Amino acid sequence: MAEKKVLCVGLVCLDIISVVERYPEEDTDTRCLSQRWQRGGNASNSCTVLSLLGAPCAFMGSLAPGHIADFIISDFSRRRIETSAVSWQTSGDTPCACCLVNISNGSRTVTLYDTNLPDVTAEDFQKVDLTRYKWIHWEGRNADEQMKMIQRVSDYNKSCPADQRISVSVEIEKEQEDLYQLFPCGEVVFVSKDVAQHFGFTSSAEAVVGLYPRVKNGAYLICAWAEQGADALGPDGRVLHSPSFPPEKIVDTLGAGDTFNASVIYALSKGQSMEEAITFGCRIAGKKCGIHGYDGIVS
Repeated sequence: MAEKKVLCVGLVCLDIISVVERYPEEDTDTRCLSQRWQRGGNASNSCTVLSLLGAPCAFMGSLAPGHIADFIISDFSRRRIETSAVSWQTSGDTPCACCLVNISNGSRTVTLYDTNLPDVTAEDFQKVDLTRYKWIHWEGRNADEQMKMIQRVSDYNKSCPADQRISVSVEIEKEQEDLYQLFPCGEVVFVSKDVAQHFGFTSSAEAVVGLYPRVKNGAYLICAWAEQGADALGPDGRVLHSPSFPPEKIVDTLGAGDTFNASVIYALSKGQSMEEAITFGCRIAGKKCGIHGYDGIVS
């Protein structure tokens, strides 16, 4: 029997990445050292990392037909990521992000061209064969619809033996009030540094303690905080910490958070403890920051 997959639900977009020696000054011309197209989006990036780590995985999201979608689908195939759950839309454009990577300090500036492309709905999700998945991860977007999707998984799990149930994780990255209803929806909940700071917390340890009452009983809350590492809090009340593992030289931080999330999911799905999982996540995210793109993160 084929190994069950990890499904990531959320955004895919086209990243157009320009690499420069330093951030351009006003009213100057700057030569790019290189430029490339790269498939982006939180859920999409997490699929890339899961596949590189060796986990069978699939992506669910929206695309509009056209040359950008052709590139994206081809790249999913190159990475051995299943896309049978992609929702093709007849209106809107696939979003693009123009990313300027500064090699002098590894920082990046992102300008997103968002579009009116609708996110996948609970109706779309009804077509998903849940028996094929062992873990489903939601990038918080259209929360009202995503809560219906998660409820479907919860209902499915009630009818399954314990060893056949699907694990559910959610990511709350953006400072949007409607996304906060997702806190009690996952067994594993990733909350971003930006959201934690929005609530007034100044460290990942403060954040997981302060926001833990929002998650459901038995869940784990995880917060990564860049160079300060990451913390997690679970039902036993212990705050677990991992330091960061920065590379010798920071080259490209684009997608580091998506790399962390995917690596934690991978480790947990393989039976590792939460402490082991966040440490693994920090190690792989550190490797990601030392390379362009994703090839090489598992070397």
